[in-house]
Amino acid sequence: MINTSVFQNKKAAYYTLGCKLNFSETSTFGKMLMELGVTGAQDGEKADLCLINTCSVTEVADHKCRQAIHRMVRENPGAFVVVTGCYAQLESERVSKIDGVDLVLGSNEKADLVQFLSDAWTAKESEREMGEMGVQESLHQFFSVKTKNIKSFAPSCSRGNRTRYFLKVQDGCDYYCTYCTIPYARGNSRNPSIDSLVAQARQAAKEGGKEIVLTGVNIGDFGKTTCESFVDLVKALDQVEGIERYRISSMEPDLLSDELIDFCATSRAFMPHFHIPLQSGSDEVLRLMHRRYDKALFAHKIALIKERMPDAFIGVDVMVGCRGETPECFAECYDFLEGVDVTQLHVFPYSERPGTAALRIPYIVNDADKKQRSKQLLELSEQKRIAFYERYIGTEREVLFEKAVRGKAMHGFTDNYIRVELSPRDASDEYDNKLIRVRLGEFNHDHSALKAEIIK
Repeated sequence: MINTSVFQNKKAAYYTLGCKLNFSETSTFGKMLMELGVTGAQDGEKADLCLINTCSVTEVADHKCRQAIHRMVRENPGAFVVVTGCYAQLESERVSKIDGVDLVLGSNEKADLVQFLSDAWTAKESEREMGEMGVQESLHQFFSVKTKNIKSFAPSCSRGNRTRYFLKVQDGCDYYCTYCTIPYARGNSRNPSIDSLVAQARQAAKEGGKEIVLTGVNIGDFGKTTCESFVDLVKALDQVEGIERYRISSMEPDLLSDELIDFCATSRAFMPHFHIPLQSGSDEVLRLMHRRYDKALFAHKIALIKERMPDAFIGVDVMVGCRGETPECFAECYDFLEGVDVTQLHVFPYSERPGTAALRIPYIVNDADKKQRSKQLLELSEQKRIAFYERYIGTEREVLFEKAVRGKAMHGFTDNYIRVELSPRDASDEYDNKLIRVRLGEFNHDHSALKAEIIK
């Protein structure tokens, strides 16, 4: 039984670390709490409730999580502090011992976040009233189950304070790559039904949403729970009236079927925009990582996308400095990426994670080499992105604009994910969440976007 009175007239502060999936979940938590009477704390305003949704993809991510928790506790003395997400699942007891933390919820429990929060917050308020607990004292409760028992699925379709909606279509992962802890933090692959996701998309359209990003941990694995397929999901979503654009957040190369590529090329609303994790351009390293494809398969998928959608933006995840990546392997990776027609590289230095199989690989890359390799790939990425943008200078595209801070430039993205900037002089609130046809001009001051001119 949820005690709704504990939420009335309370203010909450939210902090999200990590991926788009985490952002989607945090936005949904905020929406649920708002329906119970909780409003968002404004900048500089003390919150009664702090919710931190954590990431644990790297050691750096763990450190950032701890920093965020300490900062939220310090800036909101006496607030009820709840921590969830991947780091909370993997290190639940450790996180619960951080001064100021009241409640830690693992991946299975966050589906019932409101009920857990209601029970714990009510208990804390009661003990305060009886004088048994100081205002600053914490409950230090934590709830999590072992990975094999993570079964729940917390639905999420929300935009928070953004224009685009993020629809969670899948959770968990069965791949267990040697470097990764996410399967341990998120559990096995699971998903809701296509019908339920279509219903959420229709609701987003009813709320005025124009664009939806499909998110998950391994979304190409969609269908294991319901005996459906990702292609069937995409076909069903494409028919939802009111949604003008869909983007697929990330798709494993071995799960990116030729059928899916063909459908996206002719679909009504799926954009020519793909994000495909490669991780390494060395077949030897891919084997050490236990990835389920090789360079040849990856190259085939890129070639097919470009054949069917020549304007497609293709983002690629690459990990550098993992165990086993000799100088020869990195050179092979660089040469492969230089030659393949992708748009942008998202480069991540390898971080050793406790309990992963990668720790048994003997060859270790030192930090200086990781830094240098990252620098080389980031420079290559910028060359590719700039070259891609330059192709479209002088052309016309439709842009979905996002509301700008008054007096600042307005930004948005074309169908093929080129970032566009509209000067403060030309910006207008009436363009927010609208598809506007523009002519793409030269680069802006820092080359992060192309300037736009509205076509009247």
